[in-house]
Amino acid sequence: MAGLLLAAGGGRRLGGRPKALLDHRGRPLVEHAARALRDGGCDPVHIVLGAAADSVRARADLAAYEVSENPDWAQGMGSSLRAGLTGLAGSGAGAVVVSLVDQPGIGAAAVARLIAAYRDGADLAAAAYEGRRGHPVLFGADRWADIASTAEGDRGARSYLQQHAAAVTLVECSDIAEPYDIDTPEDLSRLE
Repeated sequence: MAGLLLAAGGGRRLGGRPKALLDHRGRPLVEHAARALRDGGCDPVHIVLGAAADSVRARADLAAYEVSENPDWAQGMGSSLRAGLTGLAGSGAGAVVVSLVDQPGIGAAAVARLIAAYRDGADLAAAAYEGRRGHPVLFGADRWADIASTAEGDRGARSYLQQHAAAVTLVECSDIAEPYDIDTPEDLSRLE
């Protein structure tokens, strides 16, 4: 089971502060998000950087992870998802759990539940919060090419998931995770 962390955004609504570098519990947010994938059962974990990639590499301890840079990060999350799935092609992974760097309320327990759903036969799954689809998401390897071909702008895999809604296994995680995003200066109060 591979993990894919999308951490390329420039934090436009945060005044240009890249989310990967936001402090959370004394370390950059990217470290916490990558650790959640690893501790939840993903190996390898691939991180896609973009905005301030050199600063992220210099400040964050990412030695345990595969790190790549998306030169097209400003085009939106879709380009980072495409870059990450392309980077995982040929890795031998049967599936990937995709997570976003700006959701510190989602930890290893939610990742582990998605992996358990995969082991139970789901090749397209998403964490759910009170029945509503959220992150992280899981994609079987046979779906990666189709997902990459539809990933555009800031929608990522949203259109693919909507088109295949009947095949998505929702994995309830509201008892173990909180799906909030760190998008605006007001959201920064959620970081410790």
